[in-house]
Amino acid sequence: MLLERQPRFFASFTAVLCVLGIVGCGPAESVKPPNFLILMSDNHSWNHLGCYGDPVVRTPTIDRVAAEGIRFTNAYCSSPSCTPARASMLTGQDIWRLEEGANLWGTLPAKFPVYPDMLEDAGYLVGYAGKGWGPGDYEAGGRSRNPAGDRFATFEEFYNERDGGQPFCYWFSSRDPHRPYSQNSGKDSGIDLSKIVVPPYLPDEPAVRDDIADYYAEIEHFDAEVAGHLGLLGEMGEIENTIIIIAGDNGWQMPRGLANLYDFGTRIPFIVSMPERFAGGRVVDDIVSLTDLAPTILELAGLPVPAEMTAKSLLPILSSAASGTIDPTREFTVMARERHAFVRRNGLGYPGRALRTKDFLYIRNYEPDRWPAGDPPLFGDVDAHMLHYRSPTKMELLTRRGDTAAGPLFDMAFAKRPREELYDLENDPQQMRNVAAEPDYSERKNELSEQLTVYLRETGDPRETGQPFDWDGAVYFQDRDKNPEPGQEAIEALGLEERYSYVDP
Repeated sequence: MLLERQPRFFASFTAVLCVLGIVGCGPAESVKPPNFLILMSDNHSWNHLGCYGDPVVRTPTIDRVAAEGIRFTNAYCSSPSCTPARASMLTGQDIWRLEEGANLWGTLPAKFPVYPDMLEDAGYLVGYAGKGWGPGDYEAGGRSRNPAGDRFATFEEFYNERDGGQPFCYWFSSRDPHRPYSQNSGKDSGIDLSKIVVPPYLPDEPAVRDDIADYYAEIEHFDAEVAGHLGLLGEMGEIENTIIIIAGDNGWQMPRGLANLYDFGTRIPFIVSMPERFAGGRVVDDIVSLTDLAPTILELAGLPVPAEMTAKSLLPILSSAASGTIDPTREFTVMARERHAFVRRNGLGYPGRALRTKDFLYIRNYEPDRWPAGDPPLFGDVDAHMLHYRSPTKMELLTRRGDTAAGPLFDMAFAKRPREELYDLENDPQQMRNVAAEPDYSERKNELSEQLTVYLRETGDPRETGQPFDWDGAVYFQDRDKNPEPGQEAIEALGLEERYSYVDP
């Protein structure tokens, strides 16, 4: 069936959202397999949406979906890095089980099954737009297409491939709010910079407020993209039988954000809505993971969940009518990172594992002698990784590293870290004070360390089992990053050379 192309005017999606608000919340009357529409932002921290309490960013569409659906307050990605976070989402497995799939700009070996293929084998139409899985080289892993499925330019193009009443799973993977941001876009869009809440791990300076405002402008653009997709879904007549999932892939591209195991790199917005089937208007505090999507989607589609998936289906939570904490067994989540960007000599990564409970964050850094944000002077695990485009907040810290006020914040973002970190989240939600070495926390630290070790060994993490795997030596499929050339602004401000090399001759 063909869908006529129509203008994407915003009045049309208002009616769609009204539909979301008036349909019943009782059990589904049909056994018809549900459709799935996944709408994903790129490098977007959990707290930067109106429905998550941000007082500045304007996200009316997402806020409405959250109000009519289920908003998760404690959702995390498996890794604070795009490629592994998406690989984990598609496979339902922790990243250390995915070999090269644990690295940015790596590959995802074909021996690891992904839920889009399983849906397709069961008769679903599957596809994606935007990044999907990546960045990386899927062919190097023995795949003939992106692990997310076939790529389409638009939702319309995808829907036009549908065969009659065929169920579908479509993943729109937005580029927003990924750096670089359009300069002054926040200010030009009317965002009030004076109302922006600058987190304490960043300097509260005009350049930082401008940077956050530009980031907000990209989130607002993503909200408009969500609106466009929901409007089309309504025109297709598929609202009532489609499970809408809105999520980020990992945290924002600020110091201590992306590529870090702190909440600002791992905690994501996560919203699920299908009022026809699941009671909406709920806020769920259970600790969940983006990785849980794979078994959840398979179970909702009536398909078996492979035994190798380490994630847990969210269906019991979705099917409940309750808010707050629903599943008491979801006491923690474990996150990991291996090599993010190619920013250390000869491609060395910064391996770490983290265990997050509601009260504590425990981090284990396996190579504390390495620079956590990449080798100086570029510190490339904080974007811009080559300082080749504008990154005002990073530059603010780099140029003011000797200041009394900015120096400690520079150290928190860029300096070397101890093997163990522990944060008491009740007293320190911004994770500014590492208490791992304090005697009063010794017992709790040891408990969390043991809990992490047990989980990693049970799930076959080579970092704990001793089974070898060389993540540092795995291929990085973006050669230009190996010999970075900073931009002229950074060269002049920081006294940089015109070219660096991370590869020994």
